[in-house]
Amino acid sequence: VCKRMDLVCQRMLNQGFLKVERYHNLCQKQVKAQLPRRESERRNHSLARHADILAAVETRLSLLNMTFMKYVDSNLCCFIPGKVIDEIYRVLRYVNSTRAPQRAHEVLQELRDISSMAMEYFDEKIVPILKRKMPGSDVSGRLIGTAPAVSEVPGPSAALTTMQLFSKQSPSRQEVTKLQQQVKANGTGLTALKREISELRLKVQEQQKQLQDQDQKLLEQTQIIGEQNARLAELERKLREVMESTVGNSSGSGSNEQSPRKRRKAVDSTDCPRKSKRLRNRK
Repeated sequence: VCKRMDLVCQRMLNQGFLKVERYHNLCQKQVKAQLPRRESERRNHSLARHADILAAVETRLSLLNMTFMKYVDSNLCCFIPGKVIDEIYRVLRYVNSTRAPQRAHEVLQELRDISSMAMEYFDEKIVPILKRKMPGSDVSGRLIGTAPAVSEVPGPSAALTTMQLFSKQSPSRQEVTKLQQQVKANGTGLTALKREISELRLKVQEQQKQLQDQDQKLLEQTQIIGEQNARLAELERKLREVMESTVGNSSGSGSNEQSPRKRRKAVDSTDCPRKSKRLRNRK
């Protein structure tokens, strides 16, 4: 590969990772500015899923930073997984462009897979090679090789060799200071991760409480629905009784109306022989 082309590509990858970190910080500031301050009100807010996705992306960025940037700052390699940068950009643009995004695990599934694969491959295959190229390892090997010469050679040459050793140890001290700085940076990253884990645990506990409250409300609603069904059944039974009673009264009144007619006919039939006898007597 052309060395100039290699350097240009390395610079672009390193700048791409730094730019995506800045873009993520900008998106997170914009979302947090629109969210309410109370944690209980944030869950029901329309930007709650946006905040969850951005928090998960932040954890991914911190893990990638701890894995790669130690060797990038030492100029031993560049930020190798460029596909991870493209995927982070895709997720951030999706969060900015949609009002109701999907759940965090659905949006971040591809990012988690490829970033985990990249970090595992880097730790297993590339880090052992880079550790051999680190300047501290060469200095330690030289010191170990020259240590017996100090004990064997007496007199003023021993002081001279010790001075040479101290002069060779000076770059190792610089490396130690760099490593201490990197350890401090990793410590801050770990504290941030612990804080995020504690926040996620609190969110899980609050969601569990909400689920319990919803279950309690569902039980109460089912009880209320059962009582209403019982009342409806009682009202239907009473309505049937009222309808049956009204039908019975209507049939009874019809029979009472027919009875006087029958009485009139009977009276007429009894009066007919009397009239016939009167007529005969007159004749």
